[in-house]
Amino acid sequence: MSATTPLTGSPSAAHHAAALAGRRVIVVGAGARAGRGIAHAASAAGADVVLAGPDPRTLEWTAGELPGRAETVAVDLADEASVAALAAEAGRFDHLVSTAAMPANGPLADLELTAVHRAFAAKVFGPLLLAKHLAPQVRDGGSLTFFSGVAAWRPAPERTVMAASNGALAFLVQALAVEIAPVRVNAVSPGIVDTGAWDGLGSDKEAFLRGVAERNPARRVGTTEDLVDAVLFAMGNPYVTGTVLHVDGGGRLA
Repeated sequence: MSATTPLTGSPSAAHHAAALAGRRVIVVGAGARAGRGIAHAASAAGADVVLAGPDPRTLEWTAGELPGRAETVAVDLADEASVAALAAEAGRFDHLVSTAAMPANGPLADLELTAVHRAFAAKVFGPLLLAKHLAPQVRDGGSLTFFSGVAAWRPAPERTVMAASNGALAFLVQALAVEIAPVRVNAVSPGIVDTGAWDGLGSDKEAFLRGVAERNPARRVGTTEDLVDAVLFAMGNPYVTGTVLHVDGGGRLA
């Protein structure tokens, strides 16, 4: 994705992006895929962006692509001291988005507890710690947005941990929205989205995505732009909190 790729295609997204001018936005997971797209959109809209994630190198790459000011902070969502350090570095801010994920897929009999811990650290413990340490620093009208996933609503074999961790996050945002109000807390739940995550399928990728589109009520797969639009809406609409925005083309229904 280039720095010039437009990521605010819908009129409502453009409206909410405009509201980011002069704001401070933290993007956890900014080194890859959807996180990069969100960072690009926020920066292009005139926000100062704090790029956070486990790999300083990929954060620096993303920072180098952005048109506006950007800072980078390494963070490990499984380490409370690391999250506290992010809070100290970030200071006061307007919005935080975390796209963090660490799937632990495979047959139940083969699951290792360390992998399960990593999955829940990214999707549940990490968001909880982010809220604990950063919510007091959110400016009036600000928000926290986390990423859940369609697996919580459409569990499948060998995706038990993915379903459980994403489902736990969906309920966590409701609880946090009540506890840390008036800071708003929401989740975006992607379905099958062509962010590059499926490139490992090689020559089978096209057939896989075509099959998804044929089964999906929207009759297409998602794009990074679809996810960015949803995040911009979650950040920009002051009357939305404790909500899961399903960006799955109806995939959870099919």
